[in-house]
Amino acid sequence: MTERAVLAGGCFWGMQDLIRRLPGVESTRVGYTGGDVKNATYRDHGTHAEGIEISFDPNRISYRELLEFFFQIHDPSTPNRQGNDRGMSYRSAIYYTDEQQRQTALDTIADVDASGLWPGKAVTEVEPVGDFWEAEPEHQDYLERIPNGYTCHFPRPDWVLPKRDAAE
Repeated sequence: MTERAVLAGGCFWGMQDLIRRLPGVESTRVGYTGGDVKNATYRDHGTHAEGIEISFDPNRISYRELLEFFFQIHDPSTPNRQGNDRGMSYRSAIYYTDEQQRQTALDTIADVDASGLWPGKAVTEVEPVGDFWEAEPEHQDYLERIPNGYTCHFPRPDWVLPKRDAAE
């Protein structure tokens, strides 16, 4: 059984390259989501964010663990920006598939904010998942094909939430 997660946190290449390596992640694809244009493309994606769709095995990696890693590899405190990339396409957003994912997203953001580890409060949007328009082939698996290509994503060793009690 697999579950689906849809996240946006800046340029989709860097997110895909790091998230795909997590144990329990079965597949990823990059695309455009959370916006207003049908059949979005790189040249015409309106208000969509660059996003990543993740299929994962919840018995190997939880949705919470995915979100914690997501918050470690991008800066959720910068509105419409990651690194040198600026604009709505590069916003931080979580697109939930059900109420449980929505609540997990809100709880994780609250924990990120309460931790004081990030440079500021998270501006991450939490919205119901909508259409996901798959990006062009040249954007899929980009950093596997071009290992020295541009990315502004990397794990920040200091941006790790403290382990929670199993009872929580």
